[in-house]
Amino acid sequence: MILGLVKKNTYQDSVNLMLLSTRLTEKEGVRKVSIMMGTPANKDIFRNTGMYCSEFETANPNDICISVDTDSSEKLSTISEELDAFISDLSSSSSESKLRKAKSLKGALNKIENPNLAIISIPGEYVYEEGKRLLENGMNLFVFSDNVNYEEEKKLKEIAREKGLIVMGPDCGTGIILGVPLAFANVVSRGSIGVVGASGTGIQEITSIIGRLGEGVSHAIGLGGRDLSEEIGGISAEIALNFLKEDIDTEVIVFVSKPPARDVRDKIVEKLKQINKTTVAVFLGEKSLSQDENIHYVSTLEDAANLAFYLSRSKRVNKETFMVIKDRLDTLRLNPKQNRIHGYYGGGTLAGEAKEILAKYISSEGNKIIDYGDDQYTKGRPHPMIDPSTRIEAIKKLKDDESVAIVLFDNVIGHGSSTDMAGALGPHIKDVLEYKRSRNQDIVFIASVCGTEEDIQIYSKQVKELEKSGVVVLDTNAQVAKLGLEAMEYINERRTVEKSQSGLFDSELRVVNIGLESFANTLYEQNLSVVQYNWTPVAGGNKELQKMLRKLENL
Repeated sequence: MILGLVKKNTYQDSVNLMLLSTRLTEKEGVRKVSIMMGTPANKDIFRNTGMYCSEFETANPNDICISVDTDSSEKLSTISEELDAFISDLSSSSSESKLRKAKSLKGALNKIENPNLAIISIPGEYVYEEGKRLLENGMNLFVFSDNVNYEEEKKLKEIAREKGLIVMGPDCGTGIILGVPLAFANVVSRGSIGVVGASGTGIQEITSIIGRLGEGVSHAIGLGGRDLSEEIGGISAEIALNFLKEDIDTEVIVFVSKPPARDVRDKIVEKLKQINKTTVAVFLGEKSLSQDENIHYVSTLEDAANLAFYLSRSKRVNKETFMVIKDRLDTLRLNPKQNRIHGYYGGGTLAGEAKEILAKYISSEGNKIIDYGDDQYTKGRPHPMIDPSTRIEAIKKLKDDESVAIVLFDNVIGHGSSTDMAGALGPHIKDVLEYKRSRNQDIVFIASVCGTEEDIQIYSKQVKELEKSGVVVLDTNAQVAKLGLEAMEYINERRTVEKSQSGLFDSELRVVNIGLESFANTLYEQNLSVVQYNWTPVAGGNKELQKMLRKLENL
């Protein structure tokens, strides 16, 4: 038989009650226990699961409803006593905590300065009104709650978009913001990989693999399971991608989703193409596609993490080197006319790779990558990998050319090549640098050496010789070209090194937690600024009366 009991005015978080229900169901003589607050939605759940009791008719959202399937009426009293002890333990634990607490939103706002995130874990039917108030107070939302209807979810996200904020969720279980794990996220170091996902455990798997590989995450932004549906249209996904686009700490972006609506998927793909950053996309359930502009498609979460790790490591080398030469680039920026890039190559394939990476600049007048091994340059003279003279001539001309800021070149060693190409080019490069600096100017030479320690020229000796001449030497030709691209972006004022402010989050999180107190405790243990708002339904959950009270508040 089904027995019921109502405890008046004893609001508790639904997650705690569900966990207690599961634990009490295991008791001897009990087939099932269901404990929920007396909201209309929960009463429907009682009915649909065959656990409804007549006692629940008068229950309101502040009342706890207890339903027990048992053959013994005494079990109801036992379950009630267990519930009382459970609530007492929660209250005792809460009172001992040093966590700041408030019983109203106004009280919470008085206890924390400029909060920028609200974590919400209250019954879904109340999320819209509370979320709207929080957005109006300038807070982004992380909505753990589920059972929010599509219309209200879309309205909240549209309000957030208008205010330059974001709604993560509803039904969002995972996030990492500014390195801080939220809800069910894992602890991962800060890094340069940003993740956006409509897949909670998908985000966890990707970020965990990245962490174990030794890389870090800038942000992992959960969207909730329905953001990429036709009804919502990817509103939060676009906001999240705009945020990572402007975030200078994010070098590589991973987008992960369970199968989205086709039109929304296409819209997200177009958005990814517009971002001037390398992206990895995994749409689970779809076949892996070939690379599309800046998007690398993969079919598994593991592949997404591994590829993001590889791409991030590659970019990190260039970023660190960029900061080494930044002061020199600042000197170059003082002369607006000095904004060209040249490449003096002996290897044709290496020249072609550099052209591909620098395609957006090579099409402009004055920028050029020259393959001195091409037929037009080798008529009547040895190949440039043997004879340095053609490149020496080009380097000498740089003294009088005030338009060139960056020079890339290769040094291919090994059998058949010059026995000391670095020794031949180095003095002329040093001469050009000294000439420019004597006139308060500069020019940056960037090169790679293609070879090994076993080659007769000895790889490390060639590197040292070039560095002694003032050349920035990187491991690969691709790194050389990418650094050249970064330098050109900066010189031409398309890149800044100042921290971008997106409007979503600044240097640290300041959180108002509404609902499940364990979320706030986790943040408090990480020394974050957080206030626990001990929410209960206003006016006993009567929505009409709530609207009247809101109007009175605004008078």
